[in-house]
Amino acid sequence: MREPKAGTLTRADLADVVHDEIGLSRAESANVVERILHHMCAALADGENVKISGFGSFILRDKGERIGRNPKTGVEVPIAPRRVLTFRASQLMRERIVSGG
Repeated sequence: MREPKAGTLTRADLADVVHDEIGLSRAESANVVERILHHMCAALADGENVKISGFGSFILRDKGERIGRNPKTGVEVPIAPRRVLTFRASQLMRERIVSGG
C-alpha cells in the first residue's frame, strides 16, 4: 500500500488506492468509491447508523430544543431540535491512531 500524503484523504486518493490494490481501471475505481459513499449517505439520510467493522460507526443523534446564549450580547435564544451525525472510532482504529500506524 502506498504512503498517504500529508493533509486530507480525498475521494480521488481512495480511488487511487482501489486502482493500485485491486487493479480496477481508474474509472471503475472511482465508481466503486462513489457507490460506497452513496450507499452510506443514503443509509444515514434514511435514519440508519453506519458501522464499518475495524473502522468505526457513524451515529445519528436527535438533539432536543434547548436554550442557548449569544456570546456577544448575552441574549438567550432557543436552539431548534436537530439531528446530528457523530463518528465513533472502533477500538482497533483508536489503537492504530495512538500507536501511529
